[in-house]
Parts: sequence; structure tokens; C-alpha cells
Amino acid sequence: MTGLSDLYQEILLEHNSKPRNFRELEEATQSAEGYNPLCGDKITVYLSVANGTIADVGFQGSGCAISRASASMMTQSVKGQTLVEAENVFDAFHRMMTEPGADLDHDLLGDLESLSGVVEFPIRIKCAVLAWHTLRAALDGQGDTVTTE
Repeated sequence: MTGLSDLYQEILLEHNSKPRNFRELEEATQSAEGYNPLCGDKITVYLSVANGTIADVGFQGSGCAISRASASMMTQSVKGQTLVEAENVFDAFHRMMTEPGADLDHDLLGDLESLSGVVEFPIRIKCAVLAWHTLRAALDGQGDTVTTE
């Protein structure tokens, strides 16, 4: 299990140091802001949705390594997905974070499973899910800032 833990840590560190899709989208059709008042993480998620598909996605903000890595991995997992597919990824990720021991769709989650160890640190779960709840708010067209409280 140590080898798997090391691999997961390596994935998280890579996404934190070189976050994917870390940019504002000029052509965004939807966006939302998220805030974790517990640790100060702030994020904005930008979506370009066309014909029911997330054509492009980006994020900006500041936060801890878990928050940045989760946002980076989230953008990779939903880019090019239909809205229904993105919702399925959200549901699978949320289940992994909130229902320890639940049956997981490993094919759907892919590298996102590297965040599964966060559940061992309940105070950090909010860091991992911030980007995801912000994504959902952007998809739903909510105007208010999403918080983890």
C-alpha cells in the first residue's frame, strides 16, 4: 500500500505545482466563485459550454495544495464531457469524499482516486470539494459565491 500512497502523493504534488487549466477563460459562458472560510481557499471556475458539452474549462484562485490539485484534476476530468457525464463524475467524486468505504467507479474516477486519502483528515475534505461545488454552481448558473460552510 505504501507504493500506492507514494504514487497518489506524487500525483497531488504534480497537480499542485503545475495545475492544469489554471487560467481565466475569455470565452466563458458560465462561471462561479467558491470560498472555504476555514482555510481561506478561493477559486473561480470558468466554463465554456456548447451544445451540452463542456468545451473548455479553467480555474483561478489561491489555496492549499489539496484545493489546487483537486481543481486541476477536476478540470481535466470534465473537459470535453457532456453535462450529464460531468454530473456523473461529480457524483462519483462526492461519494468518494463523503461515503468512506462506498463502492467506487474506478474507471470514472481515474486519477481522482488519488484524493481518496483526504477522507482520513475530515477538516481537509472541504479543501478537496471546494472546486467541485463551485463547478456545480457554474453549471447551475448560480450567481452567489459558494462556500464550504
